[in-house]
Amino acid sequence: MANIFNSQGIRVAVVVDSEIYDLSGKKIYVLKGTNIHLPSGELVGHMNNASGSDRRLARSTDRLFPGHSSEQC
Repeated sequence: MANIFNSQGIRVAVVVDSEIYDLSGKKIYVLKGTNIHLPSGELVGHMNNASGSDRRLARSTDRLFPGHSSEQC
């Protein structure tokens, strides 16, 4: 399991295997390499390359996780 942080360093989601879940546990995206896809297969964004278990969103991809800008880690 890995955490996903937005460009401001706020935790917005988790990755389990290749699936991305919001903080309430709902599956919202699929991760293929550094590309983020809807479950239907449509490409919607990408992650910055990151080593280790935690991942950071590219600033342009923050929009995929609305409503988390004031949430603390």
